[in-house]
Amino acid sequence: MSEVKRRSVGRPAGATKASGGHSQSLVRGLTLLEYLSASPLGLALSELAEMADLAPSTTHRLLQALQSQGFVTQESEQGLWRIDVKTFRIGNSFLEARDVVAKSRPFLRRLTAETGETANLGIRDGATAVFLAQHESPQMMRMITRLGSRAPLHASGVGKALLAWMSEEERAELLKGYELGRVTENTLYQTDTLLTEMAAIRAQGFACDREEHAIGLHCVAACIYDEHGTPLAAISVSGPMARIPEERLLALGALVRKIADEITLQLGGHLPRC
Repeated sequence: MSEVKRRSVGRPAGATKASGGHSQSLVRGLTLLEYLSASPLGLALSELAEMADLAPSTTHRLLQALQSQGFVTQESEQGLWRIDVKTFRIGNSFLEARDVVAKSRPFLRRLTAETGETANLGIRDGATAVFLAQHESPQMMRMITRLGSRAPLHASGVGKALLAWMSEEERAELLKGYELGRVTENTLYQTDTLLTEMAAIRAQGFACDREEHAIGLHCVAACIYDEHGTPLAAISVSGPMARIPEERLLALGALVRKIADEITLQLGGHLPRC
């Protein structure tokens, strides 16, 4: 999957300077993790130091400590720092506690068994969709998403499903400060066009990605809802257009929506009215 364009972020909410020894180092280290988690393309040491209002030497020392424990990693070519697998695992434990990932895994396996295509689960994090679980297609030519990778909400099946079922107020607030970048020539990058698409998604109950995130790839996604009828996550089925032409895309949409609804009910969630 393509990564979203890196953008600068401000100090994370609740990030304050702590006084005293180890507690101060802990707060500073966690602050660095927050900045890195908001920047999937990675950040340079100088950028992190400036964001956290720390000396580069202090920032480097903290990053080395985090790296030794598997929380961050440094890309060798450009020297950019990124979050590593342990950070992802710890963040994912919250979702496991809510059962959404664990409960969805059998359904993802079922989706792949019934469709022959790769099934994914993702959640929203700001203006991106983050992929947390996957069951791969047995086909030689298949779509694979790295767990923890991100995609723009407006240019992915999972993202569009989550965006469509946000409240109008929340969606308007998000889009107000969100650049609709073109990932491919098919990406919906104009606000009016995207809002029309949101209405269509709500009407049919699932979202379609027609080469909007990757040329040659079709995807269909539907939301899983919490007890308030608010999108909690979304599942999708993705594959090459050769196996998922337009007519099959719509048929898969009905199946994905049906299985997403089953997950919602198993989690004790509430299905919203269309």
